[in-house]
Amino acid sequence: MTNLLYIGNKLSNKGKNKTSIETLGKLLEIEGFSVKTSSNKSNKLLRMFDMIYYVIKLRNQTDFVLIDVYSTFNFYYALVVSQLCRFFKLNYIPILRGGNLPERLKKSPKLSKAIFNHAYKNVAPSKYIKSNFEGLGYHNIVCIPNTIELNNYIFKERSFDKIKLLWVRSFSKIYNPLLAIKVLKGLKDINIDAELCMVGPDSDGSMQEAIDYANELKVEVTFTGKLSKKEWIERSKYYNIFINTTNFDNMPVSVIEAMALGLPVVSTNVGGMPFLIEDEITGILVEPNSEKVFVEAIQRLTKNSSKKSNLIALNARKKAEQLDWNIVKNQWNKVLK
Repeated sequence: MTNLLYIGNKLSNKGKNKTSIETLGKLLEIEGFSVKTSSNKSNKLLRMFDMIYYVIKLRNQTDFVLIDVYSTFNFYYALVVSQLCRFFKLNYIPILRGGNLPERLKKSPKLSKAIFNHAYKNVAPSKYIKSNFEGLGYHNIVCIPNTIELNNYIFKERSFDKIKLLWVRSFSKIYNPLLAIKVLKGLKDINIDAELCMVGPDSDGSMQEAIDYANELKVEVTFTGKLSKKEWIERSKYYNIFINTTNFDNMPVSVIEAMALGLPVVSTNVGGMPFLIEDEITGILVEPNSEKVFVEAIQRLTKNSSKKSNLIALNARKKAEQLDWNIVKNQWNKVLK
């Protein structure tokens, strides 16, 4: 049996969304890998110490250390853990999660090289990240996309008599939740009947800001807070367009899930999004931070007939089918075995 230690933020029991340490970790366990994880500590300093402790404790029982890597403070978790792995001669695999990692490479070149140049493999969830890393001289990279278990997502054809927008993400400034509210206001300002539901936990105080902003604009928005995957998938049946308003992105699972469910996606054209969505074929891509282009795209989707919208949704479902775990797991097995 191959023994894995997975390092990342395991904070769903603290009110945060599940991240890949819980989803991918569980899937790898089902595949027959032994998976230990760290860390579920809320305090950032305690989390780092917990990660260090697990590497030291399990160093003689671990074949590979998987490390989720982001571009902000969590980058330093990856730095410390990777250098500890080098000291103990452990094979470690950074998983390049952060959509803004290319900027981190430029900002911290020496620290980046210390992490990525000595890895057993670097795993990029998108061709966007892979191409950016390669463009900056990193070559030990394999692309393994983010994945879903397709059987959990029932495709539904939508009707568009009323615009029903769904937004699913953590409330964080980098995901630009206020833009979703501006889009709703923009639709109402031109007398289009529309509503908006925003699903997700608060990350940095942005949820209260969004609530206040909706009140300021005098638009009614449904804020559900954090929902389980089963709960938000059930709720998604009521909605007909998924909007992704982020300023930075890699390969967001929530967008893949929307594609699998038959929700046409309108997304900002940032980061890895054009590698996931083919404009006007599997979704619609628009410039970031502009409610006007979102409103125009939604109008194009729903004008006259739903034929185009449902064709886009069907194409998107076919794309999501390629990201099913039963396909993607073969790539992980190849790397880890």
